[in-house]
Amino acid sequence: MKLSEISDRPGARKLRRRIGRGIGSGKGKTGGRGGKGQTARTGVAIKGFEGGQMPMHRRLPKRGFNNIFRKEYNEVNLGRVQQAIDAGHLKRDATVNGASLVEAGVLRRARDGVRLLAKGELKTPLTIEVVGASKAAVAAVEKLGGKVIVAAEKPAAAAQS
Repeated sequence: MKLSEISDRPGARKLRRRIGRGIGSGKGKTGGRGGKGQTARTGVAIKGFEGGQMPMHRRLPKRGFNNIFRKEYNEVNLGRVQQAIDAGHLKRDATVNGASLVEAGVLRRARDGVRLLAKGELKTPLTIEVVGASKAAVAAVEKLGGKVIVAAEKPAAAAQS
């Protein structure tokens, strides 16, 4: 056996069907596109068309709306802030805000601001600057001698307006 005699086993590679090569081929004349008309042409996209019947997306009832002015807030629990302090990602004496939480890896991105929630336990007094905070979270921070500053809106959003 020589290297030049090596070939695939019969049927290992399937040849593609060549369309439009005469009536005898079975895919001649119209080339598998049926008769005449819109769908026989190139560049046709009739997505959702149901042959003149009312399409599904128009038959179904519509509900609700999307508020384009809705604010998306990040929620941070006190326990998560304490974990970041224990790991050394947040400084005990610095003001904790959205930017410092992103830098510490607590949040992936600062959206329209941060809301502070009371789940978990905080052990160090902190100054926390957020857009919103639950009453229990504010009470927990102030019990340790810390301070929660509730700002109206994050500075980056105010600068863009």
